[in-house]
Amino acid sequence: MSNSIGIVDLGGQYCHLIKRRLRELGVDADIFPPETSTDSFSKCAGIILSGGPRSVYEVDAPKMDSKILALQIPILGICYGHQLLAKMLGARVERGLGEYGPAELHLFTGDTLFAGTPTKQTVWMSHADSVTDLPRELQVLASTDRCQIASFAHQRRKLYGVQFHPEVVHTKYGKTILARFLSAACGLQIKPDEQSRIEPLVEQIGHKVQDRSVFFLVSGGVDSTVAFVLCSHALPKERILGLYVDTGLMRKGETDTLRVNLEKLGLLDRLRVENSAELFMRNLNGIIEPEEKRKIIGRLFVQIQSAAMKKYGIDERHWLLGQGTIYPDTIESGGKSGRAAVIKTHHNRSSEILELLEKGLVIEPLAEFYKDEVRRLGEILGLDSNLTDRWPFPGPGLAIRCLCTLAAGKAAHLSQSLADLVTGLGYCGVLLPLNSVGVQGDARTYRQLVAVQTKKTELNYATLQSLSTLLCNVHGVTNRVITLISGKAINLDSAAVIPAVLNPERIGLLREADFIVRTIMEKYNLIESVWQFPVVLAPISFIGGESIILRPVNSEDGMTADFARLPVNVIHRITEDISKLSKVDAVFLDVTSKPPATIEWE
Repeated sequence: MSNSIGIVDLGGQYCHLIKRRLRELGVDADIFPPETSTDSFSKCAGIILSGGPRSVYEVDAPKMDSKILALQIPILGICYGHQLLAKMLGARVERGLGEYGPAELHLFTGDTLFAGTPTKQTVWMSHADSVTDLPRELQVLASTDRCQIASFAHQRRKLYGVQFHPEVVHTKYGKTILARFLSAACGLQIKPDEQSRIEPLVEQIGHKVQDRSVFFLVSGGVDSTVAFVLCSHALPKERILGLYVDTGLMRKGETDTLRVNLEKLGLLDRLRVENSAELFMRNLNGIIEPEEKRKIIGRLFVQIQSAAMKKYGIDERHWLLGQGTIYPDTIESGGKSGRAAVIKTHHNRSSEILELLEKGLVIEPLAEFYKDEVRRLGEILGLDSNLTDRWPFPGPGLAIRCLCTLAAGKAAHLSQSLADLVTGLGYCGVLLPLNSVGVQGDARTYRQLVAVQTKKTELNYATLQSLSTLLCNVHGVTNRVITLISGKAINLDSAAVIPAVLNPERIGLLREADFIVRTIMEKYNLIESVWQFPVVLAPISFIGGESIILRPVNSEDGMTADFARLPVNVIHRITEDISKLSKVDAVFLDVTSKPPATIEWE
């Protein structure tokens, strides 16, 4: 028997995150596809079945050989894995009441998994199916208001299922639950690994690159900068060259900030800048669908990189393309195995980049890491905290924060039951004919949003959280909720969605709104109080203009997130200043968790 855990990848967004959590607890783990032979698990100390976007009763859904149950090895099923394990043990799995985001878990027993945790605790859900009718030998351990069998166990055989995700940071006692499975069920010793990862990473880069050089795509963000600096530690300075592409879709002052940061690191002379704003705007003209936007941007980056390599006399036979790709980019783009659902295609996962990866022509030193881990690596490397602590900014830039549509439409009334739900919490609401990307049940959704409004002056975050969760769980065509904060709008019934495409004027308006947000957050010393703060321009019109939507979120790794509860006076100061901008009719606040929404809108 080894000291490692076998993780079965059933297509979940968080499968790799399970491995990361075990790594933090000092336990080794390997990830296996579901078709792996049973014998391959025989020496594992335990097995964890991941979540996934499918339904276990679908004919072609991922399955495990039932012989795995005869190994007499502890098994923990998570989300889809919980349902699959239950089905293999004779339980029924059916379409149930969906749950996305936070839920209150009620324990019936302080079982092995939950020892030392409270009888009521917050967990993170993302499921549409539920386990029902357990066979007699299985014990129900916990439930939520919408899921009667949120956890079960076969105590004697050490088989456990949890419908929620203990691996995500928003499950309050998730790490404790995983640690209890490892120690109490699997008999492993918990030894958190605190060793520095810099030296192994530098060695890996040297091994991958060998006698070649690296041509790095640098965005100015923490991921690409940390990866670029890592390569500078592994290679002689003359064998790395950074390319910064000014797409015209960057934040105000972004290019100057990058120059300052690289100058401090002594790497400014290894940077080249290409101004390609006109090229990007021309190719994105008239493009509405977010996935198409992302793929076009990814393709343009590769084209510019290829042209730049010729311009600077770089021979492709002796150079690799370097990228600051991190793990969430990979998994949200469909994952390495192809089992995970595509939530959104990141620009560093375009078809052109994937082709280069297949040929072994790309190096990505951070591809196995998450954002918070990259920040810590940056600190160890000596990068300025202004860089390591800065808010993440997407590679496609403001293009995916500037929503487009060719169709016009008016706000629609909610169904009576939903209207009653909203009114009961002191709000009124409408359904807006504008879609955003979400992630529900580990799958991509592209659904309309609900806008709500109240006559009360203060922001009641607890009520808004409840309202958002209820609406997205109950309303099948919604994955995001926004609340009106201020502006020229009198009431939501007069809202309309107007046709809008990408153009320099709209990008300029969004850039100014984004700059206002950053300036005010800096003034109030609140930059570090949020993990990320997307600012979105949406063609929601009241008197001929558009709307700005604020999306402050808190997260650890970007895989899950909750909207940030900023001081109300700061929110109002931000909205007041943004409302002064020409062509801004209203300012909204996005009050949705991830899931069911993604952090970015597109």
